[in-house]
Amino acid sequence: MSFHRLLALYERSRESNHTLVLCTVIKTAGSTYAKPGAQMLIAPDGEYAGLLSGGCLEGDLREHARAVAATGEARIVSYDLRSSTDQLFGLGAGCEGAMDILLTRASDANGWQPLPFLAAAHRRGQHCRLAFVVASGDPRFEPGLSFPAEGALPEVAREDPGLTILMAAAGAAADNSQVHAAPLDVSLFVASFTPPPTLLLLGGGPDARPVATLAAFLGWRVVVADHRSNYLEPARFPSEVRLVETRAAEVTGAVRLEDHSAAIVMSHHLDSDLHYLRALARSAVPYVGLLGPAARREKLLSDLGADAALLRPRLRAPVGLDIGGRSPESIALSIIGEVHAALAGRGGRPFSETAG
Repeated sequence: MSFHRLLALYERSRESNHTLVLCTVIKTAGSTYAKPGAQMLIAPDGEYAGLLSGGCLEGDLREHARAVAATGEARIVSYDLRSSTDQLFGLGAGCEGAMDILLTRASDANGWQPLPFLAAAHRRGQHCRLAFVVASGDPRFEPGLSFPAEGALPEVAREDPGLTILMAAAGAAADNSQVHAAPLDVSLFVASFTPPPTLLLLGGGPDARPVATLAAFLGWRVVVADHRSNYLEPARFPSEVRLVETRAAEVTGAVRLEDHSAAIVMSHHLDSDLHYLRALARSAVPYVGLLGPAARREKLLSDLGADAALLRPRLRAPVGLDIGGRSPESIALSIIGEVHAALAGRGGRPFSETAG
């Protein structure tokens, strides 16, 4: 789950010095809405950011969060909805799954950790791993304590053999799993946080706007490049979208192609698209989409010459899933759907064909 859903509530609460409770899924069984590593934040007034269920559990979690916020003592809340006769809190969710959720307090008293660590990694677009103490027989390491599970040992860890043992155990653990540091009788959950994809739109015309809007809504980082300044008016795009004015032939000097998970060529200008495709063919961008019909694709590939062979294995053209609809918004949905599926290693098939 992307941290971007939690970021706004964290920043507002920190500015107003309102205590938050961080809820982290540490274990699941069966069919659950969220998986280990998913998180949400709960504010004192009950406002929350992020989802751990389809709304079935959030109300009860608020009640537990009030106690954690008041005492500062972390707790694990368990839900088991696998029984068809279970009417948990009168909800009768019938989700056929079980979930353990760790609740921890984040406030000025503990430097709001681990939220600043997660926010910094999110802003840098970096993968990070974070360990939480979930059970402890050692009074030095209380449940709820968190620390980075990778990278160099901090000075305090070098001075404390116990922390060194914990960090070594966390570093060896698989992503989003629990591990027991036997010498200390401490159990850890190690969460992995993957940065959001970065999408490059090569062409900022009217149909690029809904693509950028949908991608930004998902928390993706979006860059729009075009040689036409009138297409790069900030008011046309979400505020977090980066706009780059550059000639197509000079795009590699203006944008680091290797920083992007996917690129969509959609300038509606044949010569510009050819320059973009040539640059992408010589890059390592794993997903390249091209807007337009198959005949246009073949024309451009023919003009690419030897570079076409470098591009074909990664090229999706015409870009998008076949979902019907001809409006810019429908086309944007089909493009984002295909990019999302491709980056996740999925084929974009209906769940009704893959379930079970």
